[in-house]
Amino acid sequence: MPEPLTIGELAARSGVATSALRYYEERGLIHSERTGARHRRYPRAVVRRVAFIVFAQKVGLSLEEIRQELAKLPADRVPNRRDWNRLSATWQRRIDERIAELQRLRGSLTECIGCGCLSLSRCPLANPFDQAARGGPGPRYWMGDARPTSA
Repeated sequence: MPEPLTIGELAARSGVATSALRYYEERGLIHSERTGARHRRYPRAVVRRVAFIVFAQKVGLSLEEIRQELAKLPADRVPNRRDWNRLSATWQRRIDERIAELQRLRGSLTECIGCGCLSLSRCPLANPFDQAARGGPGPRYWMGDARPTSA
């Protein structure tokens, strides 16, 4: 059986800071065993969980959502490709939404030259009389809400 990893070894192997690893452990995302001197030792399978956490954060999942997803993995064995595929399959919509958001942002960059504002008639952020507030909180037009024709 391979030797467990120290927190420094796990950080080096995963590319995640030791402070983040301690935080993940505090939040119940990963687990370690303690030596007699109270040093953390991580099973090598934790490297996969940390990679999953990093990927899931890039997708846009919160740490609580990630914790819930990780809880679906088998506790009695190392997760396999089928386990990971089952979890990530539900993320397709979220990834598509993020891609659409980034495409809207990219398409607006050439119009937006910073607020001075020299392109007010075409500005994707213009919001006379706060009409966007009717759609709910947040930057409604950036989120994809249709702009009123009178704006």
